[in-house]
Parts: sequence; C-alpha cells; structure tokens
Amino acid sequence: MSQYTPMIQQYLRVKADYQDAFLFFRLGDFYEMFFEDALKASQILEITLTSRDGGSAERIPMCGVPYHSAKGYIERLIAAGHKVAICEQREDPKQAKGVIKREVVQVITPGTMMEGAGIQEKENHYLAAIENAGGQYAVAAADVTTGECKAAVFAAFDAAVHELAAYGVKEVITNGSWTEQDIKQIRARLGAVISVEEIAEESPFDRLLFNLTDGLTRKASARLYHYLHRTQKRSLDHLQPAEPYEIRDYMNIDYFSKRNLELTETIRSKGKKGSLLWLLDETKTAMGGRLLKQWIDRPLLNESDISRRLDIVETFMVSFFEREELREQLKEVYDLERLAGRVAFGSVNARDLVQLKKSLGQIPMLASLLKQMNGAELPKLADSLDPCTELFEELERALIEEPPISVKEGGMIREGFHMQLDEYRDAAKNGKQWIAELERKEREKTGIKSLKIGYNRIFGYYIEVTKANLSLLPEGRYERKQTLANCERFITPELKEKETLILEANDKMMELEYELFTQLREDVKQFIPRLQNLARTVSEVDVLQCFAAVSEARRFVRPSFSADGRMHIQEGRHPVVEKVMDAQGFVPNDCRMEKGRNMLLITGPNMSGKSTYMRQTALIAILAQIGCFVPADKAVLPIFDQIFTRIGAADDLVSGQSTFMVEMLEAKHAIANATGRSLILFDEIGRGTSTYDGMALAQAMIEYIHSSIGAKTLFSTHYHELTVLDKSLGHMQNVHVTAAEQDGKVVFLHKVKDGAADKSYGIHVAQLAGLPDAVIKRADELLHSFENQEKPKADPEPVLAREGQLSFFEEKPEPAETPKPPKKADSAILARLLSYDIMEMTPMEAMNTLYALQKEAKK
Repeated sequence: MSQYTPMIQQYLRVKADYQDAFLFFRLGDFYEMFFEDALKASQILEITLTSRDGGSAERIPMCGVPYHSAKGYIERLIAAGHKVAICEQREDPKQAKGVIKREVVQVITPGTMMEGAGIQEKENHYLAAIENAGGQYAVAAADVTTGECKAAVFAAFDAAVHELAAYGVKEVITNGSWTEQDIKQIRARLGAVISVEEIAEESPFDRLLFNLTDGLTRKASARLYHYLHRTQKRSLDHLQPAEPYEIRDYMNIDYFSKRNLELTETIRSKGKKGSLLWLLDETKTAMGGRLLKQWIDRPLLNESDISRRLDIVETFMVSFFEREELREQLKEVYDLERLAGRVAFGSVNARDLVQLKKSLGQIPMLASLLKQMNGAELPKLADSLDPCTELFEELERALIEEPPISVKEGGMIREGFHMQLDEYRDAAKNGKQWIAELERKEREKTGIKSLKIGYNRIFGYYIEVTKANLSLLPEGRYERKQTLANCERFITPELKEKETLILEANDKMMELEYELFTQLREDVKQFIPRLQNLARTVSEVDVLQCFAAVSEARRFVRPSFSADGRMHIQEGRHPVVEKVMDAQGFVPNDCRMEKGRNMLLITGPNMSGKSTYMRQTALIAILAQIGCFVPADKAVLPIFDQIFTRIGAADDLVSGQSTFMVEMLEAKHAIANATGRSLILFDEIGRGTSTYDGMALAQAMIEYIHSSIGAKTLFSTHYHELTVLDKSLGHMQNVHVTAAEQDGKVVFLHKVKDGAADKSYGIHVAQLAGLPDAVIKRADELLHSFENQEKPKADPEPVLAREGQLSFFEEKPEPAETPKPPKKADSAILARLLSYDIMEMTPMEAMNTLYALQKEAKK
C-alpha cells in the first residue's frame, strides 16, 4: 500500500470489499475506475482508457464517466452481467482534512436494479436464493421493484432449477458451498449471475419471515434479505413478508412444456409476440400485465376458485359499456407497486408522487363502476379498493400538477402548503421585481439604454455597462467589480444589500422545499402496505376484464368441468394460430374422450395439423384453469393436475445431449411424474432412432401409459403399424388428420376424424417444401419400387445393404460351421416360413410371426 498515494490507498481498501463489482469511485464530477476495473470497463463501455500517477513507479490505468450521465453506463454494465458498487464522497471537500471520506452507498446488481432499460413494466424482475439440506431444495424469490417475496420447497435439484427458470431470475444467491457442476447447471439453464451471501441469520427479519414455518425456506429467505440489505444499504420497507406456496396447489407445467406450448415466449424468437401471453394481454396497467403472466405460469386446481374467476369474467362480458369505461379508467392508474418501491428506496421524485395521486384519484370511480355491474363478486372487489383518501388529500395539498424532475431545485410545493416557504418565495419574488425596477431607474439616471443587471454564482448580482458608455456613469456611487473585453461590471451599496436578502431567500426556499418533500415522502411510506393491497386488487380487476375483452373479441365460451374425467371439446381452436391467421381458414376440431377413453393415437401426414391439434387441447385446458373462457363452441374438461409435452426436437448443445436423448429425457420425466389426472402430449416419439427401435419404444410407452398411468394422452405417430393397438388396448382410440390428393398434389384438410390414416404423403410434403424436381421424381420411383417388392434401380448399388441399425459395439465374426442336413421339424418350420407373404404384413405382424417361429425352433 505504501507505494501509492493516500487517495489510491483509499480506493484499494474500498475495492478489497467489492472484488466482484466494478467500483465507481467518485472524484469531483466523475466516477473513476482504476487498475483492472479500468481495463475491462473501457472495453465494455467503449470509453477512453487513460492513466494517472498514483505514487508507484508505473502509471495506473484509469477511465471514468461523468456522474450526471452515469446511469446509462451502469445499465450497460448490468446488462452485460456485471455488478457496480457506487462509492460516494461523504463530506464537503472544503471541510475535509486530508483525503475526503468516501464509502460505498449501494451495489447495483442484475437482480437489484430498481429502474432503467432492463426493467420491463409488464414483467417481474426477480432475484432468488437457493438452499439445500437433507435432499430437499428451497427457493426464495423476490422482486425488489415491487416488494413481492415467495418461497417454496422442492424434492429435487432439477425441479428447483426449473422453478428458477419459470421466475426468469436475473441473479441467484448461494451460500458459496455449491459444487461447480451445480453452479454450471444453474448458469447454463438460467444465464443468471451467481452471488454469494454467507449470512443467513433469521432474527433481523422476523417481520418478513413470520409466514414461513419450514426451516429451509426461512433460511433461504433470510439469506436473500441479508444480501439485499448488504448491497442496497437503505430502507427496504416495501419488502412484503415471504409467502409460502406449494407447487401441488397449482397445475404443474414443467419448463419443457411451457417452452413447447409457447405460453409466455416463442421457441424461435424468445419474444412475447406469438405466445399465449401475447394473445391474452389486453391489460391496461403494468401491474395487471405482471399478474397475468403469473396466472399463466400457475393455473388453478380448485374448482371453486376457478369458477369465481369465470363468474367475474362472465359479468364483465355482459356489461359491455361499464367494462369499456372501466378500461378507460384503468389507463390512468400508474404502477402502484413500483411507485411504492421507489418511495421505500428513497428514489421517488415529485412527478412520481403526482402519478401516485392521480392513480388514487381513479379508485373511487373504479369502485363505482364495479358496483354498477350485476354479479355477486364485483361488489366485494369494489369494497376492497382502498382509495387511501388521507394520502390523496395530502398529496393534492402539497404538490403542484407539473413539478420538475429534480427534487433539490425547488418548484414542487404548492403555495399555501407551508407559511414559511411562502414567505421565502415572496421575498425572492419581490427581490427580483426590485432588481428589475432598479435596472429601469439606473437606465433613466445614467441615460445608458444598454445598461443591464445580471447574475452569476461567482460574483452575484452586478450592473453591466459597455465600455463605450463608461463616461456616462456618475462619480462615486459605482464600485468596479469585474472588467471584461467589451464591458465592465459594477455594484452599488443598494444592490449589494438587496443581493444578500434575495440569495438568502432563494437558498432557504430550496432547502426548506427539499425538507418538506422529504417529510412528504416519509409520510407516504406509512401507506406502503395499503398501496400494495390496493395494487393487488386493481391488478386482479385488470386481468379479469382483460379475459372478458379477449373472450368477447375472439368468440371464446365458458368451460365447464367434469367430475368423471370426461373431456369434450367441440370445435376447439388454437387461439394464437387463429389470431395470426386472422380467423381466415382456421379449421376447428373436436376432441372427445368419454369416461373410460383416455388415449387418442393420432396419425396423418406431416404439416396436416397434428401438433396444432395437440397444442390447442393443452392451451384450452390451461385457459380454463386460469379462469378464462376458451376457444371452442363448447368445452367440458377435467381439472388437470399436470401437463407434460414432448413436441418438437432440438439438440441440447449446452449439456451435449442429442435430439433423441432430449426426447427420451422429456418422455421419462412425463412417464415418471404423470398421474391419472394429468394430460400428456407426445408428438412423434421415437423418430430420432432406427425404425424398429422407435416403433418398439413408442408401443411400449403407449402400453405403459394406457395400463399403468391412465393419464389423458394425445399420442401422434407416423408408425401406422401402431394403429392395431386399439384392438388390445380398450381405452385407446385411433383418430387421423385428413388429407386428399388432387391432380397428383396433396391438399391438407386439417380435419380430425375417427380411424387411422391410410397414407403419409411424405413425398407430397417434400414437394410442397420445394425440393428439386429430380429428387421428387427419384423418390417417387423408389417408393413404387418398394411398394411393388422390386429391387430399386441403384447407381451403382443400394445405399443400405441390410435393414436395421448399425451395432453399437464391434461385432466379431462367427466361426464357420459345417452345414447339417435339416431335421424333420426344421423342414416344417421352413415350410411355414415360406408360406408367409412378408410384403403383405405390417412390421409389427412380421416381428410377432418371427418371434413365434424362433420360439418353436429353439425347442
């Protein structure tokens, strides 16, 4: 340390406590970075790297950003996955003895951002802590911008990581003892920053932990709260007590199924457009938008809770005019949750409080509109809308309608709110009038029309006279203050006396106004719990009116629920595909599973709509259980406890798993966790391996789900041989998506009918995809050749010498044996073998026949 200057020594001492963050070290009007921070930040931020003398033999790398524009630079560093520690000067430089005292006032991290481009108004911004003990894993998640806190326990690491992925967490807090493999998996799945917090004591946070009875969730939550208080270093009064929840209380949709069904983002673009959330989001408030996403992530299981939501949606649908007025009023309600967060954080300004006041002013009108509508639930919602009248009235008295952004330059408080402030304002205002009057009098006395009275911070008020008019000034009264190139500046005794009064009034006025604003902000803090309760009710009203608006516009109907497991969807539609197609040409379909019928085996050509049919069934179930109407003419549904999907295929390059391995892992997850109340969607299982392997796996899965699980299952396949299973599996039914040939081309009818498909139309699909004519023609020749049991023409020899999959291990050649004359029994078996017409058999029949012959031969 001794080789550096005192200021650099101070920097190094502070930096030692924040090794994982860029240290923004305040020097005058700049935040400076030194050493390694400067080298990295200059590259990321694309700013100039310089150096300075720090007392050592070599110059120290340095870069910096102006403090008034630091916000944008900080956001760029956070977006790149870094942390920033803000180190401020904590004493007046004029009064400092030696090095100015400095300390870190806040650490901004990807999970603790309060505002900026990285905060989306209709999305939560979570960070989470994860804890493990005794084979269980606890997750505690918090959104610092809104104050929401939640906690749950999971029986497996994968389930906990899936939950973190569902939250979309930006930062994960651990105790620092996790294995590198676990940390790698968290990073790979979430792309989140990993932070360490060693302290997990519960006692400082009794207010926030009282809802939690499980020791592991208390520990995870306490660790999360310690991290927040250590990094933010300020009041976080808006943090709400952690709410425990059980995954089994909601429909469980695993990470893969949410992705495959595109509930909140699309697979291809990772964006909102094209997802179910995009279709539904007709919310008018940011709070409502966030709640809608939470509801989609966690559909309900309790039928009475679902029916309550559906009742409210139905009331909104039949009350068109009141609903439209309600939507207009909701537009004027700002983000109460995040406003409350900024109040607690101390970053709220006067404009924010005016927005809060305007929002509170809408609440009585919202309550009145809800009471005008018929329905048992809406009056209850209206009564729970707390207008916080006292707060509204105080804000109305205190603040002007259009205050400035800065809270330290005055101009925020209304006249009449504080007597002393009004007196200072009067003195400042009259002083300025006196200055203007003095300027007029001096012009008359001297005859200098260009004479003017000005002001700057260094010299105060002055009388400015051009050099050409200096001879006109009277002797004795004017005292020279400053000489410039073209003019000179003077003061008079009267001006000096008045200057003191005016400047004192201005300084005291701004100082008092800031004090009044600070006190007002503290008063608002007392209302934070009430504001958060109000925000929850407004959010619920917003989401339910949104369901009504979408349901009416898209011709959705109210679903009903069956106690015996029946599922009857009449003319069901895929809501997103229908919207994208603008309802032109979308073909609706029925989906029937009566009592005792649990599985549909779906066949049909590629591009015919099998995957769309399967997805729309799942989306209809999800919409029903979040309390929305559904896209169908009629819908009777069981209440599903879980949804599993295996749709689409993609390599998991991060973990080095092939398409087929990903397919098998997702299928295993479904089979291992599904119950008789679940919904399973399997699309083309087994296509990633050889024909017989795939077909055998597909049949084995069908039989196991049918006999051992009993879940409602939609299973699409190209293995037409599997359609015979309906004869042996009583709960399975064949359906197919229809297509027709016209002038040698395939026409997809997209209609689902009973029975199995008779053709796959693979070559027609290839033709539609635009493959070269030569390829299509050759494929057609080969197809006819295969179908007619002719050896295909090949140049120069067949591609495959034999049917089947290559051996996984090296095979040793069998030793040659001397042929023996056939026994009588062998001849009989041979005769039976020759009697079969193999080309007329299905692959499954051929395998069964071969097995019987082999069994007999072994005897």
